[in-house]
Amino acid sequence: MTRSFSPEGVPTDAVADYYASRAQGEVGLILSEGTVIDRVSSSNDPNIPHFYGEQALAGWQQVIDKVHTAGGKMGPQIWHMGVMDNHRSGWLPSQPFEGPSGMGKPGVVNGQPMTESDIADTIAAYGRAAADAKRLGFDTVELHGAHGYLIDQFFWHETNRRSDIFGGKTLVERSRFAIEVIKEVRRQVGEDFAMILRLSQFKPSAYDNKLAATPEEMEAWLNPLADAGVDIFHCSQRRFWEPEFEGSDLNFAGWAKKLTGKATITVGSVGLTGEFLAAFAGESSQPSSLDELVRRMDRGDFDLVAVGRPLLSDPAWTKKIREQRTDELKGFSVEALGQLVLE
Repeated sequence: MTRSFSPEGVPTDAVADYYASRAQGEVGLILSEGTVIDRVSSSNDPNIPHFYGEQALAGWQQVIDKVHTAGGKMGPQIWHMGVMDNHRSGWLPSQPFEGPSGMGKPGVVNGQPMTESDIADTIAAYGRAAADAKRLGFDTVELHGAHGYLIDQFFWHETNRRSDIFGGKTLVERSRFAIEVIKEVRRQVGEDFAMILRLSQFKPSAYDNKLAATPEEMEAWLNPLADAGVDIFHCSQRRFWEPEFEGSDLNFAGWAKKLTGKATITVGSVGLTGEFLAAFAGESSQPSSLDELVRRMDRGDFDLVAVGRPLLSDPAWTKKIREQRTDELKGFSVEALGQLVLE
């Protein structure tokens, strides 16, 4: 989850200690906060970490070294935000935001449509970032293709109005950009390095949106992504227990696994009473039962479970769950977003 504790894009000693403390708390796989690729306008926040440049990569080297020393495994979440709202601080990148059609949300233009040259350079930047992740010793890499950011802006018809090969009337056609990114990442890291792709049906400006309205549409969307090189689909939804389609209680991750045969990660309000978007409005959450999660995992619906907010507040959350120390679990409050909790 975005932390914004990396001044001028460089992860600090405190950031490295933050991730190492989660490894010490026995998290099975740590996926970093979003860390942006080498495009001038890939970020709307000067304190978001970069995954390019000598200083930033040296910071990430320190992170992965400390995580490995603590016995953990980790992958960076490679990110380009696309067209964004201006940051509340007033900071802006030195070039305009960029996206498929200059929009980050329906009808709101706050950036420039990408040229074919921009797209080619961006695809190459994703590949370089993934190659650097492998070179630094990370164990996997995740591409952020969810939540209305750049890859997702290409998926969604409301923000992709292009008429070239990166646009189109169907979701399959609009997946061209994502497929080219995945292919370039796979080319750069080889066949023996796991690639995760994070996806969401909902958008921050349209919580009820579904890119794929039926299982058939989802199958047509996901299988080409799998064929291009994705090993694991990280299926983001606001509440993991909510069914994706009528007639089945399978959630997004359950359907993705059924349709592609690939491993999947489920996420969304795991172990807490409230969902994550409400947290940004100041809503606190208390620990909640994991019985339904366990039932679905035992049934084979998905392979991995992603946990965000509980780990922001409590580095030992995983260990406490394993040791059945549920009375020691901490709740989540918005104040936890404003600090790096180490113990």
